[in-house]
Amino acid sequence: MATVITMPRLSDTMTEGTVATWLKKVGDKISEGDILAEIETDKATMEFESFNSGTLLYIGIPEGESAPVDSLLAIIGKEGEDISALLNGSPVATESASAKSEVAPEVITPSKVDEQTKSVSLPKGVVVVTMPRLSDTMTDGTVATWLKKVGDKVAEGDILAEIETDKATMEFESFNAGTLLFVGIKEGESAPVDSVLAIIGPDGTDITGIAENYKKGGNVTAPVAEKAAEVSNSTPNNHNSTPNSTDRVFASPLAKKIAQDKGINLSQVKGSGENGRIVKGDVESFTIESQKPNAVSQPTTNNQQPAVVKPFVPAGEKFSEEIKNSQMRKTIAKRLSESIFTAPHFYLTIEIAMDEAMKSRATINTIPDTKVSFNDMVVKACAMALKKHPQVNSQWREDAMIINHHVNIGVAVAVEDGLVVPVLNFTDQMSLTQIGSAVRDLAGKAKTKKLTPAEMEGSTFTVSNLGMFGITEFTSIINQPNSAILSVGAIVEKPVVRNGQIVVGNTMKVTLACDHRTVDGATGAQFLQTLKQFVENPVTMLA
Repeated sequence: MATVITMPRLSDTMTEGTVATWLKKVGDKISEGDILAEIETDKATMEFESFNSGTLLYIGIPEGESAPVDSLLAIIGKEGEDISALLNGSPVATESASAKSEVAPEVITPSKVDEQTKSVSLPKGVVVVTMPRLSDTMTDGTVATWLKKVGDKVAEGDILAEIETDKATMEFESFNAGTLLFVGIKEGESAPVDSVLAIIGPDGTDITGIAENYKKGGNVTAPVAEKAAEVSNSTPNNHNSTPNSTDRVFASPLAKKIAQDKGINLSQVKGSGENGRIVKGDVESFTIESQKPNAVSQPTTNNQQPAVVKPFVPAGEKFSEEIKNSQMRKTIAKRLSESIFTAPHFYLTIEIAMDEAMKSRATINTIPDTKVSFNDMVVKACAMALKKHPQVNSQWREDAMIINHHVNIGVAVAVEDGLVVPVLNFTDQMSLTQIGSAVRDLAGKAKTKKLTPAEMEGSTFTVSNLGMFGITEFTSIINQPNSAILSVGAIVEKPVVRNGQIVVGNTMKVTLACDHRTVDGATGAQFLQTLKQFVENPVTMLA
């Protein structure tokens, strides 16, 4: 049975997308996980994976053209399958397919929004809000917190809920005004993208059967309601626009409410959202003491871990507890399992003398307002080595190997729920101080769950460092679709042989995990040799 693929919503503000590049053509075989196309959103250009297997039978949006979210993007099915019914939406053709025990899915296009919305008999003013796709890899979402309850008035721009994706916990705003009539997913529960999240409409409206009908409709009717809401609210959300007046403070409704409750002056809060918009986390991490003229700077509450109360367990008694897996943990497990079982890993380890790097870092950090870490130096060295060995900066696909001539290094950051990998775009073009500043900024966002999907996409190589924990040597699982990841250990003071003499030296071991489909042993070894030269002689990175 053929499957209709529609233009995905790859960011929370995306209303239309542009097909930058088709990586498959009509007639090509498609496997689940294959990259179909590169789609340009309002925030970034992202790879769009197929969740289906079969043959690419039809392309609905040519390269370079734009179309609204939910427009027909492609059709995948069996080779030679008749898809005329899907293209013209003929009821006769659909019935014919039904007679063959195959129910053809209906194509959702903007011109059919009104017709389909009527088919589910929505009362006037009622809008069904579905679980949004808040990242390009998101398939399920978990409602972390409901900020509105049934019966509450909802204004356009109000925060309905905090939704946990596979990458971060994000505030989800309402694009509609009315009364919250129904909540479809309870706090702590997960549901697939396009499941019924809530129903908003006039107070007192009878919505009996609406949620059930949408559930029965599956992934066809749910996006229709969301699209209908977008059509009825054609004016885009302007919360993130640049302020025209210095007197106006741009903040989310939730941030304003928290600030009011805490007595915080929002004009003194620095926003971390788009274009400086103040969000919930900014207010929560802002202390009232910091508003006082000569207040001493205090650590933010986001960096203060609450005390963990351990349950009392009598001696000799067995005790265990069950902790529900977060969406992030589930996704980490899924993707790392896929990586280790699909990519043939091999590992190369090299020891690097760090004495000159330590001297150089000490000199650099004497410059006012400058702070460079050893990890920053390794990231810079990797970026320069990748330019000399682009084979390591590659991706494997079934039909081709992609050699990336741009260098985007992902830096693994441990967070409470697992591991995230923010990305430094065009790392080779950044100075050591720029890398250091960017890494600190992204790591801070990661730990406070403020990273956006765009800041975690597009890596071509990854660096993971456990040296700060005293780990001297370890191996990592490749962060696909990268072909390699570098594991960085601690700097160790030990006896070394130099010029035939045993002296005290400082060394660091790094291990390169390679995908043998793209990187051969000699290629990986040459990359490490170049990396070693850069780190052991930091002045060469300034040439």
